[in-house]
Amino acid sequence: MSAASIKWVIGSSCLPRTFTVITKQFISFQRHHVLPQGLRSFHSHGSSAARLHLPSRIPVSTETHILSKGRCCKGSGSAKSPMWFSKRIFASAGRRYAKNSTSQVSEVSGQAGQHISKGNSKSKLPRLADVRRLFGLAEPEKWRLAVYFSCLVRFIPDAETLIIVFLIGGLANFGRVYSLHLASQRMVKRLREQLFSRIMRQEIAFFDKTKTGELVNRLSTDTSVVAQSLSHNISDGLRSIFQALGGIGMMLYVSSKLTLISMGIVPPVAVASIIYGRYLRNITKNVQDSLADATHVAEERIASIRTVRAFAHEEKERESYSQKVEKVLRLGYKEALARGIFFGFTGFSGNTVIISVFYFGGLMMLGSNITVGNLSSFLLYAAYVGISMNGLTSFYTELNRSIAASHRIWQLIDRQATIESTVSGLQPRSLEGQLQFNSVSFSYPSRADLPVFSGLDLSIPAGQVTAIVGPSGSGKSTLKVYNAEFYDAVTSFITLDGIDIKNLDPSWLRSNIGTVSQEPTLFSTSIAENIAYGAEKPEEVSLQEISDAAKKANAFNFITNFPSGFETLVGERGIMLSGGQKQRIAIARAILKNPKILILDEATSALDAESEYQVQEALERLMVEKTVLVIAHRLSTIKSANRIVVLSDGKAVESGTYEELISVKDGLFRKLVERQTITK
Repeated sequence: MSAASIKWVIGSSCLPRTFTVITKQFISFQRHHVLPQGLRSFHSHGSSAARLHLPSRIPVSTETHILSKGRCCKGSGSAKSPMWFSKRIFASAGRRYAKNSTSQVSEVSGQAGQHISKGNSKSKLPRLADVRRLFGLAEPEKWRLAVYFSCLVRFIPDAETLIIVFLIGGLANFGRVYSLHLASQRMVKRLREQLFSRIMRQEIAFFDKTKTGELVNRLSTDTSVVAQSLSHNISDGLRSIFQALGGIGMMLYVSSKLTLISMGIVPPVAVASIIYGRYLRNITKNVQDSLADATHVAEERIASIRTVRAFAHEEKERESYSQKVEKVLRLGYKEALARGIFFGFTGFSGNTVIISVFYFGGLMMLGSNITVGNLSSFLLYAAYVGISMNGLTSFYTELNRSIAASHRIWQLIDRQATIESTVSGLQPRSLEGQLQFNSVSFSYPSRADLPVFSGLDLSIPAGQVTAIVGPSGSGKSTLKVYNAEFYDAVTSFITLDGIDIKNLDPSWLRSNIGTVSQEPTLFSTSIAENIAYGAEKPEEVSLQEISDAAKKANAFNFITNFPSGFETLVGERGIMLSGGQKQRIAIARAILKNPKILILDEATSALDAESEYQVQEALERLMVEKTVLVIAHRLSTIKSANRIVVLSDGKAVESGTYEELISVKDGLFRKLVERQTITK
């Protein structure tokens, strides 16, 4: 074969780049050695398209031409180094031809069998809709991923430019790793933002039934699993697909009969892959659910560590958490067993293919239907396909894990809240604060069989103080959360200034209702940030506005006594502050909000005398020109209320001023006052 023929075979055929490097070393070896005639011809007989005859001496110009034009198509990179194959083939070039040919065929066949045994499987993908939605998350990162795939292109250098190619390869590897990792992190960010935004829009009843640890686990673990699948796993899977297709094409080119024999293992492996994929999705979902339970236990116990320590239950809680993670471990055992069986089966299948190829290939050689060189080439391509199939198997496994995790995420993202906080509605320009309850029936979604209100009728005049009293369980505190439309009643007609609250914008309604509860919730930030949280735009509140609100709430003095002043951190849920201090910060927050309707859930019931005086004085400033609803547990604190409503069994049974109700001898209000007086 002439040098021009060599150029055509190497330059135009989409062969693995290994072939080019082998040719280069062959030529280099011939410069210094005269090889036996048999070694100069890889295939002395057989298909003309597969033969490559080289002369005993090749000019340098021909070698350079081969190397410059002898690149194969994109994506044809071998899983093994080209230098590795070339060294193996030419290590014993000086030996006798017969001995050399036998050792090379044996060595190449053994190596091909090892690679095929790693997993000659073809996996069936899960539902197309799931995969399409999962891959859709990568759409915004398509340009960065394009940069990554462009960095996969490899170049075959000349010896003189090897150092330059190494530098280019290093830069390409940097671009691949950087762009892929960056795309993955950006996808995780967007997915977590979308999920967190959806969680924030759910109704309060959803949080009554859903564990906090489960939500945290979906935000952290599940999103990470999905992002991993969308970045590294997809890139490895696509590379394996193209490599497998290229290898199968070359196998068909060499011998279609042996290819059909090799592919005979695909159907049983595909069936096993489907069964394994379904089982893995179920196991992964159970693992994620169990991890969520363990996270919830850990979060709750750590948040309540003072209570745990007070009762000396550290060992009990350790055992409780250990049981949760033990359940995760047992599920991990099941997953490991299934994974071992599946990969063991694919490995056995690959070894079976190797034996079949050797057997039928030997028969074909005896019948002069295939040459030793063609059989060696076929085994090399089969090994190439085997490595790619092994990569596809791993890709399929991780894809099923990510689909199971994504289902948990889609459940939240697709969930529609029963009370949508972002639905647009009426936003009246002026608000008086007149509230009217007409035949309200209500029960908490988590306790649907226990009604709280049964036909409640209640009127709360604008600009007045209305106190709500009653025995435990009568529904006093429920009015607080229900007024802010946190829950939806079974049957109701509630109006604000004559407008049905269901027709009002939920955000506008809540912005006009302020609450100071018995146990206010503070965030683990500074005092200034907690006070500013009451404003519509907390980030725009000035320190002067925060200071003025603190002064009106009688909180300025104790705040400035702290070394860090308004920048003092309050700890988780305000644990670093006393009850009175937390109450006054909550009042300052309500003052900054300046709502038209104010709900006080016995804000002074748990305070000492001095703190109660400070808080009560601050509340009186806050209550000016507002509609105030006081949830009273200590009846002595409501004497100044304009009107008192007594609840019992979810209904309003008495109404009037303090003097009017206390004068009713058999009245419920009088009985409640007498019980508290006797108790004292």
